[in-house]
Amino acid sequence: MAYHRHAVCVVIAAKNAEATIRRAIESALREECVAEIVVVDDGSSDATATISGDADDGSGRVQVIELDRNRGPSFARNQAIARSKAPLVAILDADDFFLAGRFKTMLDGDDWDLVADNIVFIDERSTNPAAPDVPVFEAAPRFLDLAGFIEGNISRRGASRGEIGFLKPVIRREFLVRHGLRYDESLRLGEDYDLYVRCLAKGARYKIVHGCGYGAVVRADSLSGKHRTEDLKQLYEADLAILASQRLPANAQAALRRHAEHLRGRYELRRFLDRKADIGLFGAGLKALANPGIMPAVAGGIAADKFEALRRRFGWQAEQPLPRYLLPASTIAQK
Repeated sequence: MAYHRHAVCVVIAAKNAEATIRRAIESALREECVAEIVVVDDGSSDATATISGDADDGSGRVQVIELDRNRGPSFARNQAIARSKAPLVAILDADDFFLAGRFKTMLDGDDWDLVADNIVFIDERSTNPAAPDVPVFEAAPRFLDLAGFIEGNISRRGASRGEIGFLKPVIRREFLVRHGLRYDESLRLGEDYDLYVRCLAKGARYKIVHGCGYGAVVRADSLSGKHRTEDLKQLYEADLAILASQRLPANAQAALRRHAEHLRGRYELRRFLDRKADIGLFGAGLKALANPGIMPAVAGGIAADKFEALRRRFGWQAEQPLPRYLLPASTIAQK
């Protein structure tokens, strides 16, 4: 089945995004299969809501929901999904955009519940970040299973931002409704990862095509790059909750435990550094010694951070230049 018109709801959670929200909305409006765009202004203190309403092209497809206080991306997205009706849901971050024609072939077929395409990461300082010169890649469709998805979200030191969890799949609304799934509103970090894990645990077919249709703008002040120590703890606890509540295949259980331990290590390191800032190195060290189980995570994390700082200082490993792509892909030979 190919979707052409009135099929997609684009959900944009936005906070203080007046500089980028128009570009995001306009990129969605130019796609003919987009039936509605729901922008949730998540307690902004700028003109995000006004600019969003003004960006409508006269088709009436843009709806703006204003929250009186910041509730986080999970709450905002749940509000948008609940207010919309189109059969497919596409998430778009407020500082990103769709490449023209994103949905034309991406949505073909009935063999998926979630389908994602490649992402191009673009420097915000580019002359025209919204018009990248993107090659035509072979689609090379493949499916992600639960274990593979989880493993693809375990960060590696020195690796560029680009875990599988950053993909922006289109999701069938019917699947979410049938299984009673929505974003976990307690999470302000990893909320997409958590939802996709729970979808896959319910048997979702997650299809990936390698053609590129999503532009992610890399900004030094991006909200996605900032999180609290408590956010790490809540995401770790979300992993534990899935392990406790779902019957998962053995390989998925093992992968989820590794992911949970990875998060726990990051949390314990951050908590140690918070304590160091509050009560000094000696006091933080004493508290860490009182719980020997956290020492490997703390010591290992500090050592890895020191090495990363040296690596960057001396250029031992060059950063991948922008633009770059999340998924490795082969270009189609042009005739």
